[in-house]
Amino acid sequence: MPRKAKKGSPRYYFHQGTEDAIIRHNKETRPHMRERIYNEHIRVPFEKLAENIIHTFKFYYFDVPSSDVMHEVVSFLYMNMHKFTEGKGKAFSYFSIVAKNYLILHNNNNYKRMKQHDGEEVTDYKRDPVRETDLLDMKSAKKEYLDLFVEYWTNNLTTVFKRKQDIDVANSVVYLFETRENIENFNKKALYILIREMTGSNTQHITRVVNVMKKHHVNLQKNYLATGSVETRYTGSWNNL
Repeated sequence: MPRKAKKGSPRYYFHQGTEDAIIRHNKETRPHMRERIYNEHIRVPFEKLAENIIHTFKFYYFDVPSSDVMHEVVSFLYMNMHKFTEGKGKAFSYFSIVAKNYLILHNNNNYKRMKQHDGEEVTDYKRDPVRETDLLDMKSAKKEYLDLFVEYWTNNLTTVFKRKQDIDVANSVVYLFETRENIENFNKKALYILIREMTGSNTQHITRVVNVMKKHHVNLQKNYLATGSVETRYTGSWNNL
């Protein structure tokens, strides 16, 4: 049974009831009922989600107030609400990614335009968060290897990790690598915050799981560099990790 979010936790505003309302909204055919479900159960969680993402990841390169940006994101979430599919992941994770994709695109475009005008150095824009996670050295990693890395963990995640909390964290890490093209402008701290929001785990727990995955990565990358391939079946030969 999923752990119930506590009041005051990052996900208290976006809970199972919110996801159920989104599913009902998508199935509802009467316009007035869709509007009622949205206004009563979805609008406020969307606003809070957008607000938190804007400030957590410091999407500040906009020429309008952050409240206006928040409303733009909410409108984008609303327009994409019909794309959420029941049973294919949690609504919170799905709409977090949708919101970030929108903000990354517009934040980066605005950043480039602003930099052309004032020449300011903003280090976070150029940082590669996946490289900074201490899990992979993305400078030397090839797309083929990363795809094999994702496949390895997709096949073996529940073999390596047994506790549900560990599995949730590892699954979130794999998901981030799977969607790495959409998150390349996040820094290490932002990735940890995202995983924490997705799983409810603290940073210490996330670090412990990531360190286990890093040890597997070292062996996987050695094999890839030596043979050009990766054995995506878990053989149990790294039980001493």
